[in-house]
Amino acid sequence: MTRYTKEEQALIWLCACTELEPRERALLLRAAGSPEKLFERFETFLRTVREDLPADDLATRKHRLGEVLDEAEEKGYFAVTALSEDYPEGLKASFPPLVLFGAGKRELLREKMFCIVGSRITPPWAEKFGMDIAGKLSKRFAVVTGLAEGGDRAAIRGALLGGKLISVLPCGLDECYPAAHTSLKEEIRRVGLLLSEYPFREKTKKYSFYARNRILAGLCSGVLVLSAGEKSGALITANTALEYGRDVFAVPYNPGIAQGVGCNELLKKGAYVCTCAQDIFDCYGMLPQEETAVSLTPEEKCLYDILHTEGELHTAVIADRAGLPVYETAALLSALELKGLVVKAGGNRFGCVK
Repeated sequence: MTRYTKEEQALIWLCACTELEPRERALLLRAAGSPEKLFERFETFLRTVREDLPADDLATRKHRLGEVLDEAEEKGYFAVTALSEDYPEGLKASFPPLVLFGAGKRELLREKMFCIVGSRITPPWAEKFGMDIAGKLSKRFAVVTGLAEGGDRAAIRGALLGGKLISVLPCGLDECYPAAHTSLKEEIRRVGLLLSEYPFREKTKKYSFYARNRILAGLCSGVLVLSAGEKSGALITANTALEYGRDVFAVPYNPGIAQGVGCNELLKKGAYVCTCAQDIFDCYGMLPQEETAVSLTPEEKCLYDILHTEGELHTAVIADRAGLPVYETAALLSALELKGLVVKAGGNRFGCVK
């Protein structure tokens, strides 16, 4: 059974059992001087912040706290408070959540972390690139991301095999947003770590994503943006990371591609260019990783070289460049896709990812 100090229990109660906003909690703690004192005399201090909430008695507060702790134990959840030894140091520099509720491998909180984000609408080649780079980063970092479509999902898929994956939710641990990722969420819990600052059954609200993004930025040494439109939430994470003094990396895009406008703007403002995992490793003084060479037939190498040189092309154009029948080219491209060297870009077009 997880044991918490009285101060930690008071913080868990404050975050899980009251309807106060984060800034109101901070004001109350400042007025009380300590979490335990606030818990014991809540009705006294509440009037200094809000008068519209009823103040329950101490016995009721103890009962509600007990229910939360029992439920967490039953479901295999745990709480990391701002007073816990393994509370992430990086979060303390931001407006830190007083409590993070977690499920999965708590020990990942002690790992060096790196964040990967991207728009919900991320080009297929960028998703494939994100999966590849997340897999490599997860050997040296705990990869941190959200649970959305597009860039988040690419980071999750890439890091899952390594198991060093942390997903921060915009809702309580009992909920899932988007609902279609319920099984993916459970897979993350099994091999990695889920984190949330919200009570277990709290649903996603409009402000939840902005609040979640500050945690993504605060946890990590750096942030990689795989894709970002002009007003993408990924840009909020990146800009918050810059405010916290973190390193920001972005994937470069050709001009005129909507999903890459935000990435290119970040690069103009001084973000690091990222075209491979080693760009990130170099920033932190990490030596190159040894990679096993992929075996290619002469025909496969010919197609790979064409895409590597000319960029995204239609299958028929690739066949013409290679002097091969279209049906044979399609089969070769499928083989290259299985080897992780090319990716479908829609409309029978392929792009090179390495």
